[in-house]
Amino acid sequence: MIQSFSGDTLHAKETIAYFSMEIGISHNIPTYSGGLGILAGDLMKSFADMKLPVVGVTLLSEEGFFSQKIDEEGNQKEFSVKWNPHDFMVQLPNTVTVSISGREVKVTAWKHMIRGVSGFNTPVFFLDTNIEGNSPYDRTLTTHLYGGDREYRLCQEIVLGIGGVRMLESLGYNISKYHMNEGHAALLIVELLKKTYHDGLTEQKCYDLESVKGKCIFTTHTPVAAGHDRFDVELFRRVTNNYVPDYLLKEALHDNMINMTSFALNHSKYINGVAKRHGEISKEMFPGYTIEYVTNGIHPPSWISPSMKILFDKYIPGWLSDPYSLRYALAIPKEDIMAAHMEAKKVIIDEVNSRTGLGFHPGRFTLGYARRFTEYKRPDLVLFNIEWLKAIAERVGDIQIIFAGKSHSQDTKGKDLMKKIIQSAKSLNSQDCKIRIAFLENYDMSLAKKLVSGCDAWLNTPQRPFEASGTSGMKAALNGVPQISTLDGWWLEGHIENITGWSIGPHPQDPGFQYDNSMDDEAADLYTKLEKVIIPTYYGESDRWCEIMKHCIAINASFFNTYRMAEQYVSNAYME
Repeated sequence: MIQSFSGDTLHAKETIAYFSMEIGISHNIPTYSGGLGILAGDLMKSFADMKLPVVGVTLLSEEGFFSQKIDEEGNQKEFSVKWNPHDFMVQLPNTVTVSISGREVKVTAWKHMIRGVSGFNTPVFFLDTNIEGNSPYDRTLTTHLYGGDREYRLCQEIVLGIGGVRMLESLGYNISKYHMNEGHAALLIVELLKKTYHDGLTEQKCYDLESVKGKCIFTTHTPVAAGHDRFDVELFRRVTNNYVPDYLLKEALHDNMINMTSFALNHSKYINGVAKRHGEISKEMFPGYTIEYVTNGIHPPSWISPSMKILFDKYIPGWLSDPYSLRYALAIPKEDIMAAHMEAKKVIIDEVNSRTGLGFHPGRFTLGYARRFTEYKRPDLVLFNIEWLKAIAERVGDIQIIFAGKSHSQDTKGKDLMKKIIQSAKSLNSQDCKIRIAFLENYDMSLAKKLVSGCDAWLNTPQRPFEASGTSGMKAALNGVPQISTLDGWWLEGHIENITGWSIGPHPQDPGFQYDNSMDDEAADLYTKLEKVIIPTYYGESDRWCEIMKHCIAINASFFNTYRMAEQYVSNAYME
């Protein structure tokens, strides 16, 4: 059962504050870029469902991440997103100020209420500097998610961390714990320390370090070095206007750069990675720290297809308030499972055909790949040897592949991979072969829901060990869609070969295993399984395929959800 904690185990007058640079609540509120923000939004929704006294703090990002257009050559073009905050939230009268490069910058907030399944409302506060009295530059600080240069990013982190604490105080909240979703909000630690100031013999003894540490929780999301914000010392001192005590700077100084992850690690009582393997990798990256793990999950009501929801409502009544009961999916009749999936599949096939005119067919095996396009995620692995892939389709059956995803505007390698895939798709689609490939532009939450529920199998091909967790395969599993993936992130916990999906490459526990990540070897393994196991099962063994679908739901969907996540955070971190 979803456990309600309202006022019983967490005092209602004491609130948990969840800080995240991005929180993805709906495709209509485009204040997210990908997994970090979607995870934050899903978790906030489960907090609301469970009546937990949590508030969210994020930036308004009034022009979103970006709207994506693909030109004839396959080049990504970025455009500002047009949306009106007035349609989804209320602007509050409260105003606080933060100091940026010696300037006093005003910060206001918008409030959006997430309504839980029982009617309990959880607020998310979107911080905004686009107000009268700020300079033209300062008014843009909450305009672009992850936009601008390093100075712009640091200014945003001052607004989020320091401005966020001051805004909650202005609103009258009594915050007992501050949960930082990545290091972007780490400057909140400085603000909390400043509030404990008293005369001491040394600078360090002027602050109550232990009380602040006891209030802070830090979740790290990436084993990729570029995912940890670092700033040049001189830039940091200038922009923060020397607000940060020198001893804190020294603790976070590495290679003449201020590391925001170090800020958070040094002053958080509870630290966690986002999958069991990621927790282990994080310990190796940051030796000397106690790092736990809380494996990511998804918010089932947000990602279930309409047809599958009807099916669950019929055969597993009460599943929305008891996601663990999804284990009973094993008893759902095969015909009903397949019919519900075909309804979802027709939705994404219609979407592909209306956008591309490629003539995708619901009876053909359809593979989905959708996530941020960046080099370590290797979106091109499935196209590593196109002639081999064509031969597989000739021998065992038609293959349809749907790609979607965005590259960061400054990620030239990611953009090049996208262009390569789009050009390969054009070439294949013009040939008389049994493969069709579509790339759907402007990937967002709405398109993601159609993809994860409508494809027949979900593909994930990250270079190990750089996948912290990954959640798209969890969304697919909820809808009975098995995953094909390298054994990294959450898949090391959710994978059972031929039961919940299939692996690509060797297992990390195999004798002599090394992280060589050979594209040749892993592509060969993927192609072999597609030809010998996966596609023949899809076309020729419908009973077996349906059993795999059921096990995806019963084993993975029942566990990899944000209700279980929220319960772990309450028991492991919030109640400490």
